Amino acid sequence: MLAWLIGLPLIAGAAVLAPLAARRWRRGVAALTVTGVLLLAGAVALLLVAAAAGPASAAATAAAAGAGGSTGALIGAGIAVAGSSVGAGIAVAYTGAAALAIMSERPELFGRSMVIVGLAEGIAIYGLVIGIILIGKA
Repeated sequence: MLAWLIGLPLIAGAAVLAPLAARRWRRGVAALTVTGVLLLAGAVALLLVAAAAGPASAAATAAAAGAGGSTGALIGAGIAVAGSSVGAGIAVAYTGAAALAIMSERPELFGRSMVIVGLAEGIAIYGLVIGIILIGKA
């Protein structure tokens, strides 16, 4: 766990600083590619260290397992909600931009374009429902 606490701020800081550095360098794409490869290598190394570390103690693991639920179901619920939210964000970004573009040309199409944006947002709701179902089974 200590590896995650040390490594994640470093990876997040590099991810924030990479675009800033790319603006200043002439070869920004190459700089971003190198930074991306280094971030990927660091994340894989961090994952391997964390996976090899194992649990802190057997008593803590037994207490967590007996305390109420399946950790796998809770992780699955988190992945379902996070993935659907990211997907909905991407979908709303594209459909919202298209809806604004069409409304600037033909304002009478406001209702139709908002329905499409609402359907894109429904992806997040589906993920939330799946998350609730998985938490209910935990």
